[in-house]
Amino acid sequence: MLGLAILIGLAAVRLWDPQPVETLRLRAFDLYQVIQPRENPESQVTIVDIDEESLAEIGQWPWPRNILADMLDRLMAMGAIVVGFDIIFAESDRLSPDKLAASIPGLDETTAAALRALPSNDDLFAQALARSRSVIGISAIDRDLTEEGDKPIRKTSVAFIGGDPKRFLKKLPGILRLVPELEDAAPGRGMVTIEPEADGIVRRVPAVLRVGDLVFPSLVVEMLRVATGNATYGIRSNRDGIESIVIHKDFPPILTDQNGTIWVHFTPYEREGRYVSAKDVINGAVPLERIQNKFILVGTSATGLLDIRTSPIDSLIPGVEVHANMLETILTPNMPQLTRIQNADGAEPIFALLAGLLMIILLPVIGAGWALLLGGALIGGLIGASWYAYTDSLVLIDVTYPAISTFALYSILTYASYSRAASEKRQVRGAFGRYLSPALVEQLADDPSRLVLGGETKTMTLLFCDIRGFTTISEAFKADPAGLTQLINKFLTPMTDLILERSGTIDKYMGDCIMAFWNAPLDDPDHAKHGCDSALAMFEGLGPLNERLRADAQAENRPHHPIRVGIGLNTGDCVVGNLGSSQRFDYSVLGDSVNLAARLEGQSKNYGADIVIGEMTRAAAPGFATLELDLIAVKGKTEAARIFALLGHEELNGDPRFRALASRNEDMLAAYRSRKWNEAAALVSECRTLAKEAVDGLDKLYDLYGERITRYQAEPPPADWDGVFVATSK
Repeated sequence: MLGLAILIGLAAVRLWDPQPVETLRLRAFDLYQVIQPRENPESQVTIVDIDEESLAEIGQWPWPRNILADMLDRLMAMGAIVVGFDIIFAESDRLSPDKLAASIPGLDETTAAALRALPSNDDLFAQALARSRSVIGISAIDRDLTEEGDKPIRKTSVAFIGGDPKRFLKKLPGILRLVPELEDAAPGRGMVTIEPEADGIVRRVPAVLRVGDLVFPSLVVEMLRVATGNATYGIRSNRDGIESIVIHKDFPPILTDQNGTIWVHFTPYEREGRYVSAKDVINGAVPLERIQNKFILVGTSATGLLDIRTSPIDSLIPGVEVHANMLETILTPNMPQLTRIQNADGAEPIFALLAGLLMIILLPVIGAGWALLLGGALIGGLIGASWYAYTDSLVLIDVTYPAISTFALYSILTYASYSRAASEKRQVRGAFGRYLSPALVEQLADDPSRLVLGGETKTMTLLFCDIRGFTTISEAFKADPAGLTQLINKFLTPMTDLILERSGTIDKYMGDCIMAFWNAPLDDPDHAKHGCDSALAMFEGLGPLNERLRADAQAENRPHHPIRVGIGLNTGDCVVGNLGSSQRFDYSVLGDSVNLAARLEGQSKNYGADIVIGEMTRAAAPGFATLELDLIAVKGKTEAARIFALLGHEELNGDPRFRALASRNEDMLAAYRSRKWNEAAALVSECRTLAKEAVDGLDKLYDLYGERITRYQAEPPPADWDGVFVATSK
């Protein structure tokens, strides 16, 4: 029911078609034109451009209309089919001789009379219009046509075919009237009004417009009518809206949408193939083939005249470029017009409904993954069909809304399923979280079938951390067991945080001891490095922790015993998983490597090293500052392990003083294992000195080796001694 309710809502939104939905659809259509714009190998349209160069040579705009008259006569003489002016002539020419006579102060009467006797520039231009095939532009304004003083506007006759189309046409408030003699003289008058979409892009241009109760053709439609010599044009419509504009019986109908607008199929803006400069026409410098048998549009690209538009494929183009592309869209031979599918607003929501129904039916059956693949294939098929319709027939089919609605439906249904699963997981956490480890609880929440015994073998890094002298600390809290608990919590909390911050997993707390591991339950390729980083960070955190504990002890008037710890780190193969009994188990680790890590923590106090690590840990985390401590067979093991002291990060390892200590330490161990007691004793002394300069806290290590060497000098080890020290304590 949820899916059906959402689907019905999505279909209703498409039928409502709010602005964001329409804009998204239009942007998809723009993309088609960007990818494959209209080709225009031989344009039938030439733009006479009032460009910056023309203004520089002829003078500022508006030019005297006798110049425009001469230019129009020249265009007709050169064989232009029709000339359309994307210019509004709303005021009389201020440069006409009679206007000049009245505007020049101090002009003598003889000269003034001579100027008044000359024909006006408007008359000259009107005469040129009357003897030409031309169309002048008219524009809409926010003014009622019935304003007193306005004479009836001259308009082209129009025939209605199939019914009155006025209710479908865009209605404009009024017309900006032209100079009367020009309005009367011109063979055609066409609307140059271009209104972009809500996002500022021009995609559709009205072929016909309604002003009041009158219908006016666009500049392009009127140019085609004048070119064919017809006195009228027709608008074909049906009960759903306008179908086409009829110019002539031998001219193909101009297809429009239901509101009488034309989808313009744009070419990239290029001046070379379509533009000629107005100054070159006036000066007779334009080749004949650029004008002869061409539809001529007179417009401007000059920046100061502010006729700039945005098309689907160009951000800034002259407004006259829109009319040129509209003309070429209609005139291009052997190419259909760019149109929308019939009844698109009714057909396209059906696509969305069918795709949504398919998703509702199949999602519970095949699961989210396969449903996503199916939905992607369905959307891809719709996109492919839409693209084919555009490239093959120039028909625009919207797939954005079916695609988005299908994906939205999939997302909502998947989220609802996820929410149900999350609720089940919360129930599992609530049931088991009190007595199972958090890691296991999460795994059980993801997959309750894992609530069985078993494990897997993985290479892991393990850490044991124990407080030194805990018995002494406990005695200080003999009368305050709760205080001891608080102390342990104050220690365990920051140490745990440091481990967790470095991808570690806390296995368990054993009194004052922390056991942690890396590389389970989540894989961690840098588990040895993260273990070493954690151990060093724990010692760095002890200083601030002890300062806080000192302040607490002073406030409570009891002696302060600073916390000191030892840490053992080892890397090796372990069994990790749900370990325990069939009644009670936990996520933990087992294996020889775990035992060795615990033993290394115990050896830290014997060697005077805070952190003792195994050989595999050192190999898996190179770059840290380490010193070899010994070859030792820890208690309970017969095989020897090479152990190291972890002393610092890469910075210390690169210190020349530490490198010198490490080198002499190697030499000392080599001499020791080779029974060169005197040489080893000398090297122990040298290492002790170097250690004081490089790193603190190694006196106990070199005391230990000094004592061993003295004992072996007195009582040499057996002949088969291989340098391994056998530990007798943990």
